[in-house]
Amino acid sequence: MEMVSSRCLVAVLTCFFMLSLVSATIVSHNGRAITIDGKPRVLLSGSMHYPRSTPGMWPDLVRKAKEGGLDAIETYVFWNSHEPSRRQYDFSGNLDLVRFIKTVQAEGLYVVLRIGPYVCAEWNYGGFPMWLHNMPGCELRTTNAVFMNEMQNFTTKIVDMMKEENLFASEGGPIILAQVENEYGNVMHSYGAAGKAYIDWCANMAESLDVGVPWIMCQQSDAPQPMINTCNGWYCDQFTPNNPNSPKMWTENWTGWFKSWGGKDPHRTAEDLAFAVARFFQTGGTFQNYYMFHGGTNFGRTAGGPYITTSYDYDAPLDEYGNLNQPKYGHLKQLHDILHSMEYTLTHGNISHIDYGNSVTATIYANEQGSGCFFGNANQSSDATIEYQGTKYTIPAWSVSILPDCKTVGYNSAKVKTQTTLLVKQTNQAEDEPSSLTWSWIPENTHRTSLLGKGRVHAHQLVDQKAAANDASDYLWYMTSVHLKEDDPVLSFDTKLRINATGQVLHAYVNGKHMGSQFARYGVSHYVFEESVKLKPGKNVISLLSATVGLPNYGPMFDLVPSGIPGPVELIGQKDDETVVKDISSHTWSYSVGLDGFNHELYASDHSKKWMELDLPTDRMMTWYKTTFKAPLGKDPVVLDMDGMGKGFAWVNGNNIGRYWPTYLADEEGCSLEPCDYRGAYDNNKCVTNCGKPTQRWYHVPRSFLVDGENTLVLFEEFGGNPGRVNFQTITAGKVGMSAAEGEEVELSCNGKSISGIEFASFGNPQGSNGDYMVGTCQGSNDTLSIVQKACVGKESCKIEVSKDLFGSTNCGADVVNTLAVLAVC
Repeated sequence: MEMVSSRCLVAVLTCFFMLSLVSATIVSHNGRAITIDGKPRVLLSGSMHYPRSTPGMWPDLVRKAKEGGLDAIETYVFWNSHEPSRRQYDFSGNLDLVRFIKTVQAEGLYVVLRIGPYVCAEWNYGGFPMWLHNMPGCELRTTNAVFMNEMQNFTTKIVDMMKEENLFASEGGPIILAQVENEYGNVMHSYGAAGKAYIDWCANMAESLDVGVPWIMCQQSDAPQPMINTCNGWYCDQFTPNNPNSPKMWTENWTGWFKSWGGKDPHRTAEDLAFAVARFFQTGGTFQNYYMFHGGTNFGRTAGGPYITTSYDYDAPLDEYGNLNQPKYGHLKQLHDILHSMEYTLTHGNISHIDYGNSVTATIYANEQGSGCFFGNANQSSDATIEYQGTKYTIPAWSVSILPDCKTVGYNSAKVKTQTTLLVKQTNQAEDEPSSLTWSWIPENTHRTSLLGKGRVHAHQLVDQKAAANDASDYLWYMTSVHLKEDDPVLSFDTKLRINATGQVLHAYVNGKHMGSQFARYGVSHYVFEESVKLKPGKNVISLLSATVGLPNYGPMFDLVPSGIPGPVELIGQKDDETVVKDISSHTWSYSVGLDGFNHELYASDHSKKWMELDLPTDRMMTWYKTTFKAPLGKDPVVLDMDGMGKGFAWVNGNNIGRYWPTYLADEEGCSLEPCDYRGAYDNNKCVTNCGKPTQRWYHVPRSFLVDGENTLVLFEEFGGNPGRVNFQTITAGKVGMSAAEGEEVELSCNGKSISGIEFASFGNPQGSNGDYMVGTCQGSNDTLSIVQKACVGKESCKIEVSKDLFGSTNCGADVVNTLAVLAVC
């Protein structure tokens, strides 16, 4: 047994009065814990990004986070959203950062403010505004005077806003930690010596702002003092801060993973996530944050990547719509409760370790008031039985048992003792859909642009889309003309148009006629478009519409990744063995940003332009559709089913709910029909579903976007689709299931609705999990189904003690743990 002495815990308490008459909160740290007003804390936090939800959702989300056992909410600050034009700021609506922080404060939770201002976050361009990239002489994330001036200006702007509202803990507010930069250590080597100088500057700049709370830098192993370096990843139990006086902190524990167009749905099991958290606190962790606790939605054009979906669900404990993701939410809540019960022991106890071999360890925290134990088994396949102080304990593979008194197991990460909720989608009860949706339409005016080939900006070269469009739109026209004489060999040859492209989508037109379209795949930054074309003597107009699907957000110098059409653009004539190549890349090109319908705001619900109601086209490119609908009844979250549509944007009452692309199917390989085995290290390819199905079919419509009476839905369809199958639905709890062993308790809840029936109930050795149950080989002597029906049907929730006294004796063998499994219908 190895003994590790407890570190001295020091907190300097200073009391002073602010002009606002709020009391200061002193936040400090040492090598053991974050200390708040003299009390060392075990802090559990969860990421929520305010722009990925709406102000109407914030109170409910924060309340559920608190009920789930969190102490704090962590959020990034999104520079490109708040400063879309230089020195023009926007903090309205779901960008109201102050309101969000005050909402968190109202629930009694702390805030970790990750100002960055680079955020990554699968957010468009990593949160950088495009005007910054386009400033003369600007180089991002390095020792560049132009960039550092703008970064300091925005960081100072955010800090000053927080100070004006007394939101830092030192002023009596909820913000206990602030972050500058973000995961720079992952890419710093690409910037050489200038990268190290830049990170030193970041630290000095942050300290100069005098926020009165500690600053953190995640994934920055050489973080300058007094910055606290922190860990991001699937597992951070082996992480050690770069300074012994810094606490061990985990700023991003990935609860799942983001999804890309063409990608499958990633899932991380509740058991593995809990194992990672328990291991972290077993090995001296003090602060742990879930990324994400609520992922939310990439509204508008905020999704980055490129190719990140509109959904940012992240398999988080609160799903995209704000529902409890059970059993993950409940399993973690139980873990949080037991960790909080041990807070004094974990922050004051002497630490000792026992190595039992074969990846089995025990960690004991002991002080004058008692002791607490963690028994960990990191073996991926073998359960372990150990003896501690004369008692034997069995620890399942890939799990941690927590004993608050070092005697009785209070929690095991592999044993889920909370309900599984199966969510279902229901049709809109407000009207008979989808037949009630009556559509009108307007064609996007591509013909005029593609035929005339005239834009407002001209250049004798192909221009990067970031520079030309300034991120004002996904769409940019590249237009030029080619003059051919009667005897030009290209006219007599089989001619093809070849384009080297880096925009995610390309539509090619020659003399106003659509020649073809092509799009890339996630992770592919370049592709070549090549199609046969018909040219004529004289002037030929070549118009290329490039469309981005979010801009890069991560990687060394991601800001320099080309977008649009870098070229070359060539006309290639082929006849027999003879080839003629005309490179038109250096011709005079004109550029036009956006499409007419966007520029004229056809998506505005009060737009006065005449829409056509007859001869509704389907499978037609570049078409606008419009309809009205009634808001679904009740309070359940609303989703828009886009089955039948191709690719485009959707607006509800003028609110852009994001890009849709249901025709982009997820890869067909990699899914399994077998339940995911939580044992063994997780990555985003381990447990996936949805193979061969639309990457995203349903799109979140926050109820705050809806009004009583008539609502307006506008679609812009880029590829061609059929709006006849589009409809609104709600998401609600359909069934809830749970199993518990004898001596434990089954607790079921239909999330505000009544339990209408019991589909399955068995006491003995029922088989299956997660609500998919079947009768085993032995059962209790009493009528289990009728007992559960009597206890639960008609109630919003019910609790049942699992015992032979209630369900009768079983004929199961002595080696079988009698278990009750129930599946209830909501």
